[in-house]
Amino acid sequence: MNTAEGHMKFGMFMAPMHNSVQNPTLALQRDLELIQRLDQLGYDEVWIGEHHSAGSELVASPEVFIAAAAERTKHIKLGTGVVSLPYHHPLWVADRAMLLDHLTRGRFMLGVGPGSLPTDSAMIGIEPAVLRPRLEEGLQAVLHLLSSDEPLTMETDWFTLKDAVLQMRPYTRPRIEMAVPGVVSPTGAKLAGKHGIGLLTIGAAAGEGIDTFAQHWNIVEEQAEEHGQVADRATWRVMTMVHLAATEEQARKDVAFGIADFFRYFQHVAAFPQFAVQGENVDEMIDFINDNGLGVIGTPEMFVELMQKWQDQSGGFGTCMLLHHEFADPDATLRSHQLLARLVMPEFQGQAASLRAAKERASRSREGLVSKSQAAVDAMTEKYAADRAGRA
Repeated sequence: MNTAEGHMKFGMFMAPMHNSVQNPTLALQRDLELIQRLDQLGYDEVWIGEHHSAGSELVASPEVFIAAAAERTKHIKLGTGVVSLPYHHPLWVADRAMLLDHLTRGRFMLGVGPGSLPTDSAMIGIEPAVLRPRLEEGLQAVLHLLSSDEPLTMETDWFTLKDAVLQMRPYTRPRIEMAVPGVVSPTGAKLAGKHGIGLLTIGAAAGEGIDTFAQHWNIVEEQAEEHGQVADRATWRVMTMVHLAATEEQARKDVAFGIADFFRYFQHVAAFPQFAVQGENVDEMIDFINDNGLGVIGTPEMFVELMQKWQDQSGGFGTCMLLHHEFADPDATLRSHQLLARLVMPEFQGQAASLRAAKERASRSREGLVSKSQAAVDAMTEKYAADRAGRA
């Protein structure tokens, strides 16, 4: 999908990421208010995560959070990014998804994954080695329950279904949009291709850059062909880290507010080795993001350049997902999103090119049109003078 021909969407991947030394009630309220502003600015979607430990990612139930966000918004789509499926019985995951599909009038999206924080699964005695196999089993069940009227009987070592069927059918036809995450392992890309669902590539934060993106989509296409599915790049979402300001200098000053908290979280707290962020001071942290092509701490022009590079090198993807963070204070963060909506989105949605073309057409024809307009004014002035003279 060439950005000159396609229509790239913009969204947010909201874990959410917070400094743990703050009022959690206010932090969650701030997250909801941010989604409201994104809705007003024309962002397409937000994906909300599920986490239960480590003190930073505060949403324990993305479904409950989405229900609150849906009542505050009008247009933006809201997805679970993601439900940790091995922690839940698939029947209840599917049933809650169906409820939200109706409550949001089709604005709900279901993302499921294996669970990202080892400290979450450890508290309920699930070993990391079983998470991905359980994800595959649970996803198979959820897909059937959301797509078919036929009762499902299925038994695994962690759940049982006996003639299970949902009592409601989808508001969204033919099915609620679904997605799985991909970081470093091929699991998410394999499942996306096998089942014909979306892929949330969050590999950028792993320091793998565009190679991770290309590797993911190659797997999606291979699996889709093998299982008779269609690999649609419009369902491919990639994540990046962004903070924008009028100048790069101002952007760097803005993120001194909180970027160190984010880096320290992944360096010393979260047992999540895929996020191998590096940097000992603020400047090194900013340079790690900018120099490795993982995102932009800078200007809208810098971000347009990076997104065009990602599109060209990857072959095209459907949605750019901004990683939610509190690098900057709330006011500077909102200004960043306003700049993105005003100066970046139009470049990838056909509007900027169209407006520039209209301006160029007007500029080329200006001289001739000015002469004609002036001649018309002169003619009417002369006619008025003649009429007045005749009346006198």
